[in-house]
Amino acid sequence: MTVKQNYERISEQINAAKARANRNDEVTLIAVTKQVSADVAKEAIAAGIHQLGENRFEGLQDKQDQIQSDVVWHFIGSLQTRKVKDIIHTIDYLHSLDRLSLAEEIQKRATVPLKCFLQVNVSGEESKHGIAPGDVIDFARQLSEFDKIQVVGLMTMAPFTEDEGMIRSSFKGLKQLQEKVQNLHITNIPCSELSMGMSNDFEIAIEEGATFIRIGTDLVGKGR
Repeated sequence: MTVKQNYERISEQINAAKARANRNDEVTLIAVTKQVSADVAKEAIAAGIHQLGENRFEGLQDKQDQIQSDVVWHFIGSLQTRKVKDIIHTIDYLHSLDRLSLAEEIQKRATVPLKCFLQVNVSGEESKHGIAPGDVIDFARQLSEFDKIQVVGLMTMAPFTEDEGMIRSSFKGLKQLQEKVQNLHITNIPCSELSMGMSNDFEIAIEEGATFIRIGTDLVGKGR
């Protein structure tokens, strides 16, 4: 199937999931293009997708060099502190703010506020990056003085499992945390968004409140 056909199918799935959850707000679809060429990314843009996600600086740079379209760029991978100066002025969203040292480097280097998601390790898996759920509130309070960081929401990756109950529980947990952070009413931490859901679980994520979903293989394939 073409990227356009995949997009049409996924859009129907998004709308069906929103209907099941009685939602009429917007869900932003990010095409994760990390495993495909710039030409495939251009296919996604031609199909009507203008939100692209990369997880490595080199991949992001390569795509940006070849794509001149009006694109909203999301960096969804773990960001090394030493790469901050190279990347923060080339992206619109960072989905992986997970430690104070990274926040301090962004604060030091940024010239305008950067929209960030706090990455939360809801499942507690050692293989995943992210803040422990119990540390999120304290971390958010620490960021209250960082005027170059705007915490727009929280991000997580659910366990890779076929156990729907476990997946749903992870997403519910992130939603509850998001509401707690939002209720702190910190000026630079509106925290109204939820970045969660990928190819295998985005419908469950939408049912549990996702406002940004990150889809790669099911949308643009891989290795092309």
